[in-house]
Amino acid sequence: MTDLIENSEETNLNKEIVKNSINLEERDKDVVEKDFIPHFFPTYRIKRNLYPIPIILVVAISAILAYLAYVEAGIQIDGGYISESEFGALGGILNGLIYTALAGISAFVIIFIIKKKGIGVLMYIFGFSFGLVGFFQTWFFGEIIIYLLFLNSPHLFYLFYYEMIFLTAFFTILMLYLYFTSKSIKIKNFIVLYIGLLIGASMGVLMPLWTTLAILIGISCWDIFAVLYKHGPIKQLIDIASNPEEDVVLSEQELQQKIKTGEYEYDTSKLEIGIGDLAFYSMLTSSALVQTNNLIIMILTAFATIVGTGITIAGLKRNKILPGLPISIFLGIGTMLLSWFLISTFFF
Repeated sequence: MTDLIENSEETNLNKEIVKNSINLEERDKDVVEKDFIPHFFPTYRIKRNLYPIPIILVVAISAILAYLAYVEAGIQIDGGYISESEFGALGGILNGLIYTALAGISAFVIIFIIKKKGIGVLMYIFGFSFGLVGFFQTWFFGEIIIYLLFLNSPHLFYLFYYEMIFLTAFFTILMLYLYFTSKSIKIKNFIVLYIGLLIGASMGVLMPLWTTLAILIGISCWDIFAVLYKHGPIKQLIDIASNPEEDVVLSEQELQQKIKTGEYEYDTSKLEIGIGDLAFYSMLTSSALVQTNNLIIMILTAFATIVGTGITIAGLKRNKILPGLPISIFLGIGTMLLSWFLISTFFF
């Protein structure tokens, strides 16, 4: 009995020594701050431990809007450049290739303009894009909500319909003004979240299944190239826009070597989630809801997306920037298709 107690005490002591050793090693690592990204960049800034919150908000609200438009209002348009109803999966794949190619060409054109005119030109590009999306998408979903509210009162619908145009224009102008003048992170985060969920909800409504899958897979593959390749447009953009800390004495090569050996690691206490990531997360979950008409499948897809984002975030300690889409989207698509198959096979 005495021997057992002594061995137990010795084991506990050894565990404590190992624990203290690990903690000491972690404290010995130097934490490297990320480069400062300009405030007007369309990213959602949040603490690491709160990262699921914007994703949950964007997928939930966009799914509700998509469901109202697709199911309740009956807006079921075969979106895309090539009709999927006519050409089937092939049409969807071709649509995905077209959208991915357009995204790639646009990104390189923007980089070319920035190199010629300077980083400040991005403010005009973002302003035009936000204004366009903000006005037409707010009007689109606002019209649907008014239609559903006054379904049995057409005269009230038309009354609010014309007022909606002016209210939408006013809201869009105010949104743009606040985005570019306010220094409040909360206001900026709200606008990024709002624009992201509008894009995701509208694409979830307008794009049929194969087109949606092809776009998400194509854009995710493009995201890998654009972020990780040394001449990728997103990597170039971040390099151009970043303002490194003045007291950094290590060269980029030396820093990367120390991060690789584990001496240094990047600070991930605060994160920036791109508006494109939020838009495509919400596009996937919105599509999952309207295509399957099953809330459980949508929730499982959203959960897989959040888990994928967490896996990506874990890799940010050793990387300054990582593509936010691939892991989340591939996990989300896999979960959606698998759960859809299982539920339709065994429960219906």
